Amino acid sequence: MIRLESIGKQNGKQIVFIEASAALQRGEKIGLVGPNGAGKTTLFRMITGEEPPDEGQVSTDRGVTIGYFSQDVGDMAGRSAVAEVMDGAGPVSEVAAELKALEAAMADPDQADRMDEIIARYGEVQGRFEELDGYALDGRAREVLAGLGFTPEMMEGDVGKLSGGWKMRVALARILLMRPDVMLLDEPSNHLDIESLIWLESFLKGFEGALMMTSHDREFMNRIVGKIIEIDGGSLTTYSGDYAFYEQQRALAEKQQQAQFERQQAMLAKEIAFIERFKARASHAAQVQSRVKKLDKIDRVEPPRRRQTVMFEFQPAPRSGEDVVSLKGVHKRYGSRTIYEGLDFQVRRRERWAIMGVNGAGKSTLLKLVAGATEPDDGTVALGASIKMGYFAQHAMELLDGEQTVFQWLEESFPQAGQGSLRALAGCFGFSGDDVEKRCRVLSGGEKARLVMARMLYDPPNFLVLDEPTNHLDMATKEMLIKALAGYEGTMLFVSHDRHFLAALSNRVLELTPEGIHAYGGGYIEYVARTGQEAPGLRS
Repeated sequence: MIRLESIGKQNGKQIVFIEASAALQRGEKIGLVGPNGAGKTTLFRMITGEEPPDEGQVSTDRGVTIGYFSQDVGDMAGRSAVAEVMDGAGPVSEVAAELKALEAAMADPDQADRMDEIIARYGEVQGRFEELDGYALDGRAREVLAGLGFTPEMMEGDVGKLSGGWKMRVALARILLMRPDVMLLDEPSNHLDIESLIWLESFLKGFEGALMMTSHDREFMNRIVGKIIEIDGGSLTTYSGDYAFYEQQRALAEKQQQAQFERQQAMLAKEIAFIERFKARASHAAQVQSRVKKLDKIDRVEPPRRRQTVMFEFQPAPRSGEDVVSLKGVHKRYGSRTIYEGLDFQVRRRERWAIMGVNGAGKSTLLKLVAGATEPDDGTVALGASIKMGYFAQHAMELLDGEQTVFQWLEESFPQAGQGSLRALAGCFGFSGDDVEKRCRVLSGGEKARLVMARMLYDPPNFLVLDEPTNHLDMATKEMLIKALAGYEGTMLFVSHDRHFLAALSNRVLELTPEGIHAYGGGYIEYVARTGQEAPGLRS
């Protein structure tokens, strides 16, 4: 359906692709992977025709429709979420808009003298709407929006009043409703909670068209794709299998290439040593010449390109008392909405609680209560002895001084630390080389999150309270964080939509449901096994 043949592409001084080739066949589901800045978005833009390759060609079969979801959603305002989503479905959306306008005109007393004309036109437009299966489309649009977490009120409200994350969901819903022959999805799992993520996973598994997507969520990727295309060093390499299989194959290929490289280096060293030893002797001239010619003809094996993986290691955290935090008889309301009524909950040393619950269940509120960021209306929240808390939430990024550079901000936080130590810390969290000289105001959401987390973990607390710590993190940083936290000796209370993070780090689960609050001994894996669901309210 889509072929990339010997494409070359350069952005400024950066060479993105050199004679790279790949193909997307009908019905295939492909994961596109590669380090940040490798060219994943550039590849999508070349497939859609937004950007031409410098060399080679991108060809698409005649009549193939492509739906492209990117992180740049553009302006949305003035229409309901349902109307905005239906607009992606083509002509039917224009007919729906006219139908709505005619309905408003029929209810307008000022248009009474035109009523016959309006009713006649309404009949024509309604017939056209039915022809285009418009009523079913409206239902399908609502079904997709509900799957992505929208309430009926949000579906009817002005899309312009939604946050950036919810607008992303509207843009994604447009592509899903469109059902094109080929879907290109750039990070569709960003901004989704676990319930929406699982719904999307099920939708994409049942999608009959071809799919190419990027995602920082390995579990999500693993369950959907059957092929991986890797961008690395300007080339495209295809692996048959899911993400886990790709990781194994890549590691194996690197190991084999390293062994080949070392064997060849040993052979070359031997030949060069012979040449150096005998080049001055006339009796060995023919042999030396023969070996020099042989060396010139050898195809050199390159060593495998090393992915830069920097590991972060915790300094030992100070030991806390056995009782870390205790909530007794806690009541919390927002306006007329009751979040907690008489909540009792206790966290003990070295427990790692994952908080699960549908949107609005009170997950972030619980973390705010524990962290002291909000007060209970009634009841008590008491921290135990010798508790040093680290609280990470999305609002923490607002505390950055926009005029300071990354390095200045870390240096101000830790004036006693050496430059080398702070540069190593910055490197662990993805700020290598000149990146430490970036001003905080130009950082992306993901970079800000990494910087705030770097500061929090450098001088480690013994009690970590984390609200969606993996949002915006790429796979490599997420993996580094999971490995670092696996060796952490302190206590944790966290909310995450990343199932790999949940499975790797939790040893307790607190489930918030409308029917009540349930505590589970054992971590997320045991929770799934015992409940038969991956998130509250979702049966697997």
